[in-house]
Amino acid sequence: MFEQLEWRKSSYSDNGANCVEVAFVEGRVAARDSKDPHGPVLVFDRRRWAAFLTALDG
Repeated sequence: MFEQLEWRKSSYSDNGANCVEVAFVEGRVAARDSKDPHGPVLVFDRRRWAAFLTALDG
């Protein structure tokens, strides 16, 4: 299900595989570890994702 998504990572990331990648799907945000693209995926609704980003910026 998640393989067909367009995954993105920060423009500040280097070419290494040490990043969080995100994809937008059906009003939600999916997140995964770039080191393990076939591993687990966390899915957030947009409101919770925005709250998470706000907390990081804190």
